Amino acid sequence: MSEDEQKSEFAVEPNEAESINGVDHITSRADLTPYFVNSDHSVNKIHVSKVPQICRTEPCQLGVDEAGRGPVLGPMVYGISYAPLSEKQLLVDLGCADSKTLTEDQRDAIFDKICENDDKMGWAVEVISPNVIANSMYRRSKVTLNEVSMNSAIGLIRRAIEAGVNLAEVYVDTVGKPEKYQAKLKEIFPELKITVAKKADSTYPIVSAASICAKVSRDHALRAWQFREGENENEYGSGYPNDPVTKKWLTQNIDQVFGFPQLVRFSWSTAEKILESSALPVDWEEVNDEESPPNNQKISKFFSKVDTHNKVNRKKHTFFADRCLTNATSL
Repeated sequence: MSEDEQKSEFAVEPNEAESINGVDHITSRADLTPYFVNSDHSVNKIHVSKVPQICRTEPCQLGVDEAGRGPVLGPMVYGISYAPLSEKQLLVDLGCADSKTLTEDQRDAIFDKICENDDKMGWAVEVISPNVIANSMYRRSKVTLNEVSMNSAIGLIRRAIEAGVNLAEVYVDTVGKPEKYQAKLKEIFPELKITVAKKADSTYPIVSAASICAKVSRDHALRAWQFREGENENEYGSGYPNDPVTKKWLTQNIDQVFGFPQLVRFSWSTAEKILESSALPVDWEEVNDEESPPNNQKISKFFSKVDTHNKVNRKKHTFFADRCLTNATSL
């Protein structure tokens, strides 16, 4: 799936003040909830911070990481963070570490410090809708979660470059095999030094900063979630498939016809099993060729007949016939 196919609600361009739900620019975690509160949950949301001048003039490193890959509930958030190579100590001083090892209060405090140092570093996040994730995996040509993840990471790196960041090095927490992912990125960005590694968020502080931006943004996106489908029980637990509270919430908040609220990733096996057992079954009408049995088709069926004027008579596909569409030219 191309980057454009992952539909986004909007993109906040760097150095442009655009008011979203009354928030012109995210300056601290306090801005995140109002930023997300009235979002269209069916599409992705992207926020890009302003690029500090030092990041335009000095060579920079950039880290990539995600939050919310495994849950059956809520969005997956990809984050990037970048800073000049000369400011490596700044990341250490901020306390950047793997967001999973930090408490929520610690993550929030570090996120605020990242925002406060907007003259030395920048960040961006893409909040990938549960709807986009599920639809990608249900497409005729299935798009895996790894592909969705890689497309988001590539898109965010491109945005940083296009915004004017003087990028020299990129560090990525891997999905799939690191060697294969690194080769893919190197092919797209041959001018950059690229390192893809397992547990990169605990090895490289710049990846840790990206991880914190992603995790804090996801926490607030969930906190600000508005159920368009009506009233729902808010106690849905951690959102992970093996959480009993999450399973109970899924069971209690299913509509027999329309399924789950948009908060749910329909393509997760946990959700699919509950749908199969609790939702109404759907019988799809099968249209068979009356002339030939379904499993006994003649090869001549795939060839068009020629009339006396040597013109080919092709039967219109129902898609075109139902919409009264005809060929503009004859081949």
